Order: sequence, then C-alpha cells, then structure tokens
Amino acid sequence: MAVSQEPTLAATEFLDHTSAAVRAFVAEVLPAADVFTGEGADPDTDRARRNAVALYYAVRDAIPYEVYGADLTRTGLSASGVLGHGFGFCVHKSALYAAAVRAVGVPSRVYYGDVRNHLASPRLRELVGGDVFRFHSLAVVRLDGRWTKATPVFNKMLCKLYGIRPLEFDGRADSMYHPYDEQNRRHMEFLHVHGEFDDVPYDLVYQGIKAAHPRLFAGSHTTTPGSLAAEAAGAAL
Repeated sequence: MAVSQEPTLAATEFLDHTSAAVRAFVAEVLPAADVFTGEGADPDTDRARRNAVALYYAVRDAIPYEVYGADLTRTGLSASGVLGHGFGFCVHKSALYAAAVRAVGVPSRVYYGDVRNHLASPRLRELVGGDVFRFHSLAVVRLDGRWTKATPVFNKMLCKLYGIRPLEFDGRADSMYHPYDEQNRRHMEFLHVHGEFDDVPYDLVYQGIKAAHPRLFAGSHTTTPGSLAAEAAGAAL
C-alpha cells in the first residue's frame, strides 16, 4: 500500500492502534483524555507535538532495539505484536510508533530505505553480509501542517554501549539517522529510499530483508538468536 493523498489516521492490519495492547501502551505514556476517539483530531497543535514527542521517547527507550530473535511474521510486524514480543528492530519499532501517534490523532506513515553503516556488531555485519542493511525503517508524522521524519529506534542504553549519540526528536526537525558516532566517525548514510507507506508493505519488507540478508534468519520468519547488547559489552572487555 503506497501513500494516500490525504493524511491518514486509519487503523490498519499493522498499525493497529485500536487494539487493546496499543491503547494500553499509549495510556501509560499519556493521559487517557489524549487518546484519539475518531473525532476532533488536530495534528497542528502544541499538544499534538508534545504527545508525538513523548511517544517517540517511550518507543525509543522502553522497547529494546534487538535484531536477534526478532519475529517477522505478519503478526510480529504489527504494533500490537511488537508490544507482545517486547522488542524488535527498526521495522518493528517504527510500526509501533506510527500506530501509537495515530492513537492520539497524529497522522503517520512508515518509511523505508537502504543504509550503510547500520548500528551493528562484527557478528551482525557478518550475518548481514557487509555494512549495508536493506529496508531500514523510520516513521513520518504530520505536525504543524507538514511531514516530519522520526526514528524512535536505537534505545539510549544500546547507543551508549556502541558509542553512538541517541537520536533526539522535538516534533519540528527531522530525526532521521546518526551521521557520526561519538568519536566523529561516519556512522550511517542513506543509499536508497523505498518510499513512504500508509501501512507496512509486508511482502516488500519481509521478502526484501530475507533476500538481502538470508544468513540473518534462523527460521522462515525469525532471525537468529543473540544479543546486540551482549556483543557490545563483550567487545568492550
């Protein structure tokens, strides 16, 4: 599904913001009165921005970023499925954030691109097959009448372990990628943009990741076991 001509707040198969799991997650972060009821949503207000920012940090830091043991089934890539699993990588966390902001009346989309120097350990680079990761994902939210990119992906603790500055988001400027690490070394760059979508384009994303990185998979829809945090800690010893 490509982008629509109008900003969308719809609940979809993957951005299932009307599910009990997503509503409960949002309610933990924001007052219950802020939950979108389907009427009167105004994404062009200070409150909408505050809500989008609060949810950004909740998804970024409360849901651990983990490539290993990730569920890439249709259920696993839904926002409610991500919450049920409790962790995920960029495609999971961006879908969760896009759903969460829709739950408070902020239109959103999911965005995919191929990147070089994706946050990775030596083992992950070997499994990925180099330093290019296909279908890196982030979210795009409509605030103050324009679309702004947000990447609530790499949690603060993992960034600290890998010596990377955590990405911040203020609801005004794009928060898209880590261009340099804390030693001012080049870290990430976008090589190709696949586009923005109103819902997760499941076949495109799943098949694209699996075709590009077959060694990353332990099963048909599950990535190999491991721990990025443990690998970073081991490298520091």
